[in-house]
Amino acid sequence: MLSEKQEEQLKQMPAIQTRILKSKDGKYVIHKTEITSIKPISYYEAVLSEKEEELVVS
Repeated sequence: MLSEKQEEQLKQMPAIQTRILKSKDGKYVIHKTEITSIKPISYYEAVLSEKEEELVVS
């Protein structure tokens, strides 16, 4: 059984989905991996503002 802290950490991790398909002609295997990460807009605004500040300083 997971602790509450471990459950919260798992909720914050990105969701990873993988699909393996055969091509229509049957010659190839297609392996797709999709990573879904949900972050609040404020997180990205903070990251982008830091990058803009770095660009101005450089």
